[in-house]
Amino acid sequence: AIVGQLVKKMGGTITVESKLGEGTCFTVVLPFEIDKDAVRTAPAPKIQRDIRGRRLLVVEDNELNMEIAEFVLKDAGAIVEKAGNGKEAVQKYLAAPTGTYDAILMDVQMPVMDGRTAARTIRALERADAKSIPIIALSADAFIEDVRLSKESGMNDHVAKPIDFDALWSLIQTTLSHTV
Repeated sequence: AIVGQLVKKMGGTITVESKLGEGTCFTVVLPFEIDKDAVRTAPAPKIQRDIRGRRLLVVEDNELNMEIAEFVLKDAGAIVEKAGNGKEAVQKYLAAPTGTYDAILMDVQMPVMDGRTAARTIRALERADAKSIPIIALSADAFIEDVRLSKESGMNDHVAKPIDFDALWSLIQTTLSHTV
């Protein structure tokens, strides 16, 4: 009924075909005019999603988020190591030889040790790559204050959840191109 009213207000029609036990098909027809004065724009350039051979430490306590990140990153050729909280991330980072990881993707809100504390801990370590390894915050906290706090904790940048993968790819490409 609501859709019917909206379609009617837009000058369109809606029809229904239904067969018992098979299903229902709704057809909506709306009259639109082609904008002859529209300016054609070139499609946005496709973002390169090739990070073959790059080693990333992904820190995420939510299993589904981790699974999605791992799938997308591995699909682009990355070598992914996982940690379920900030403390585990710091331990894995310490156990790995200097230069093992090209970047760390770090959730902010986690049990045991949060991402900002983990970033501060890594930055304070006495090893050659501790001050320079890119750390990117992945967080549902997306306010300006949250971004500022992430950067103050030593993270290089901040990507809001749900993740805009084009924005993440662009950031990873930019970040990793500066570390080559």
